[in-house]
Parts: sequence; structure tokens; C-alpha cells
Amino acid sequence: MKKFFSYPVSVIYYLCFGLSLVVFHPIQWVCYNVFGYQAHKKSVDVLNFFLIRCLNILGTRITFENTYQLPEGVPHIIVANHQSTYDIPPIIWYLRKLHPKFISKKELGKGIPSISYNLRNGGSILIDRKNSRQSLPAIKNFAEYLNKTNRAAVIFPEGTRSKTGVPKRFSPNGLKMLFKYCPNAVIVPITINNSWKIVQYGSFPLNLGVHVKLTVQEPILVNKFDTETLVEKIEQEIKKDIITQ
Repeated sequence: MKKFFSYPVSVIYYLCFGLSLVVFHPIQWVCYNVFGYQAHKKSVDVLNFFLIRCLNILGTRITFENTYQLPEGVPHIIVANHQSTYDIPPIIWYLRKLHPKFISKKELGKGIPSISYNLRNGGSILIDRKNSRQSLPAIKNFAEYLNKTNRAAVIFPEGTRSKTGVPKRFSPNGLKMLFKYCPNAVIVPITINNSWKIVQYGSFPLNLGVHVKLTVQEPILVNKFDTETLVEKIEQEIKKDIITQ
């Protein structure tokens, strides 16, 4: 019965989701080209607030838990497990003071209203995952940008989304590049639970009544550990509270 009702509710959701992207695309353009970075950043924040409200149409509840005071005036590296595209709006909205920027695959840089525009112009980077000669130097340049601006990188080290909630092994290359060139950064590990359940049936219909939970684990200073220890510690912190059922 629940899946039966998910069909019409998913249609309403996608209409609202698509409308939000279409409406905010020209708003982003005006903010970026007329008023500059700060205005554009605020427009992206508001967009993601509305994307979260769209999820409420599905009965989705989002809980974001952070008991830590994150320092100002330093770059941050936000590291999380990856379960669905619905991981992203809560990170942007709830950590908006950190100015989150993403390491995304180049295919997302075109064709998607609002999202592609933000990835191209908002400070994120687009990489070719199959071409390390391009991606690793791009991450180095990205790290230098973070150092200059004290903004935050968001990276999902699993590389691809977990379709069952069971975390995949972390790929350390991108993390190691960020650690090397952002030695004064603060790592913000985040455990994400249940967002995979939204797409449990695929992209249509979407599942109803899912409780998505994001938990910020204890922040870690990059310069307190050697690289190998750091990667292992982050992976352990993120995975210790993952629910796999």
C-alpha cells in the first residue's frame, strides 16, 4: 500500500523539485553576475533549503546532529559516506557557514538547471575520474583555493553511492591530496544514514517516510596525524555509526 501511494506523491515531489531548479537557475545567474560571490552563495543556500522542503513532500524527515564548535578562519574538509544524491542538500544547508564546495564528476557540470551552474561557478571542481593526470592537479589547485578562502571541501571517498547503506571501502587518493596541500585544515567527518532508502525502489517511485540522519563526528586536525593514520581514523569515525538495515 505504501508503495502504491508513493507513485502519485513522487510525481508531486519531482514537479516541485524541478520547479525549484528552474526558478533558481536565473536567480543564481543574476546573483553571480550582478552581485558577486556572496549573493550567489546565499541563493544556493536558499535553493537547498527549498530542496529539503521538497523532500518533506515525501514524508522525509532530516535530522542533522552536530555537538561540536567548528573553528573559524581555517579551511575545512567535510568527509562523508555516500548513499544518494539526497545527502547533498542537508550538507549545504546545515553547514552553510563553512561554504561547502564539492569535488564532483565532470558530467554534472552541464545539463542540470541550477546544480550544474553552481558546480561551474560556485567554487567546486569538476574532475574526470578516469583521468588521474587531470583530476589530481585539479584537486591540488582546489586545495590552494581552500587555503586562500578558508572555505570547505566536501568529498565522498567511496567514489560511488552505496545502494544498500553498506559502506564501500574508501579510496584515499583525493583525501591524501587535500591533506598534503591543506595541512592546517579541520576535517569534519559525517555519518549519513538512511538516505539510500529514499531511492530503494530506484528513481521512481521514491520511498515515503524515510528518516535521514546526518551525524557530525569529532573534528580532526590534519596536522595531528600522518596521512595513513588519518585516512584510517576518518573511515573508522564515519563508519562506526552507520546503520546497515
